[in-house]
Amino acid sequence: MHRLIVALLATVDAAIAAAVGLAATLAPLTLLWVFGFGGGADWGVLWPAGVAVWQLGNLVPLQITLPPDYLAVTGIDADAASFVLSLAPLAFAAFTAIFAARSGMRASRADAWLTGVLTSTAVFAALATGAALTAVNPVAHAETWQAILVPTLVFALPAFAAAFVTEWSEAGTGAVARLRDRAEARPHGWSEAPALIVRGTAVVVTGLIGVGAAVAAVALFARAGQIVALFQAGDVDALGASVLTLAQLAYVPTLAVWGMSFVAGPGFAVGAGTAVSPAGTQVGVVPGLPALGAVPDSTTTWLLLLALLPVALGALAGWIARSRLVGAGAPAAREGRMPQPARADDGARAPIDADRTAALSGLLAGARSSLDDADDVDDGDAGDPAADEPIAARLVITAGIAILSAGAAALLAFAASGSLGPGRLAEFGPQPGPVALAVGLEVLVGAAIVLLSPRATRRTAVVKAAAPGDDRDDVAMAPPAAAGAGGRDATEQPADQEEAARPVPEWLARLRAEDEGGDVEGSRDVDRAPAEAPTATLRDSSPEARTEPIDLPGHADR
Repeated sequence: MHRLIVALLATVDAAIAAAVGLAATLAPLTLLWVFGFGGGADWGVLWPAGVAVWQLGNLVPLQITLPPDYLAVTGIDADAASFVLSLAPLAFAAFTAIFAARSGMRASRADAWLTGVLTSTAVFAALATGAALTAVNPVAHAETWQAILVPTLVFALPAFAAAFVTEWSEAGTGAVARLRDRAEARPHGWSEAPALIVRGTAVVVTGLIGVGAAVAAVALFARAGQIVALFQAGDVDALGASVLTLAQLAYVPTLAVWGMSFVAGPGFAVGAGTAVSPAGTQVGVVPGLPALGAVPDSTTTWLLLLALLPVALGALAGWIARSRLVGAGAPAAREGRMPQPARADDGARAPIDADRTAALSGLLAGARSSLDDADDVDDGDAGDPAADEPIAARLVITAGIAILSAGAAALLAFAASGSLGPGRLAEFGPQPGPVALAVGLEVLVGAAIVLLSPRATRRTAVVKAAAPGDDRDDVAMAPPAAAGAGGRDATEQPADQEEAARPVPEWLARLRAEDEGGDVEGSRDVDRAPAEAPTATLRDSSPEARTEPIDLPGHADR
């Protein structure tokens, strides 16, 4: 796709992302202005108020300054007239990030990812700048540089990350594709390490958010009575209840991150000097917001078992990475061991002497038996974890998943924490440091259990498959080729079944079928099968089978 078209599409994406976010704030405020204040409303306040809410939702802290007239009417202390409001309704930031990621992916698939990301970021920054400069609000003021930079980063980082990941996984040319090819050219499991670290981190972070949302939903359902009581205590009319409900819906992703920190162990705060965690709950006077009615008054130590969920997510990420490593590191199937002649037409095949056919069967059977015996030894070596899955690559993948998961958890905890008012309300949400440490350790334990544990080898399987009366030490010390009866592996099928399952070349099957009535000893009946799936056997297992010498041309006198 032409770069100009990609740039135009990126411009549209950025404009839609900003416009929809602003419209989501202006729509309920417009309804409130119309039905709540009627014709006496100051319409000049509507746009600054909507922009302030949009900026707060995109992680911009607001400096709230209450006017003196309002303080006199409400009786609020003058010391609480100015405070910082920074607890963000993450629904706005989540929408911006998702829309930005979608734009980055589309730009990458159009083979102009850098153009698309830079264009959309520049357009979004211009729109954020225009909104910040035109929405002057003396009550809720944001620093100009923060009002421009922070929403731009909320858009730019997901767009770049999504475009880079898509370019890494799908692009055939370009700088990212060359970097990927260099990484994939490295041996011993290192080629898969970057992709597996990112994939495992995505699994862990997605799972943590899902688990946190589930915990928050359970808390809201379990304490629904307290939430309804807080609604009733607010004494608001239908319009006020609607606006309050919409505002709390915007904080649902924030509550999901609180639930994630609760599952991880450190928990969260609902005010200065408070803590809500599985180890214990200590809360004082909680603001009368209905959503905060879901905060439990006390907890039980049994909830500490929730910490096993991040461990399980780490184990799941490790299992996905280990499966990929096994698939990528397994030795390729050997091909071309026996020469397979080209398929000949039925009418163009020359007759061959029956004795020579029997001799050739015996030679091929002996060669196949030797190769199979060698394969048993090779397979035992190929099953060695040290050969297929180097420990260094697995260590790096384990540490990478744990570190990136901890970083993502810290970023989410930072976004879901902040100030909700003056005094004790200045501390709300989880602390990024403890959450990152807990998530990192828990994911590290789960991933290490799966990624760093040894795999059972073929020799171990031989020992486990031995009969109860066998000498275990002798079986364990014996090489795989001699562990079972007849020089074969003890875990393999009986000789007759194994030979019956071996395919033979079509040309040999046809020759032996034609010689069915001849003097060839030991030849068994061979049913002709379709050319695509021959079912004839390779060698004769009857004791009367013999091998005849072949008369070589030019040596008839010997």
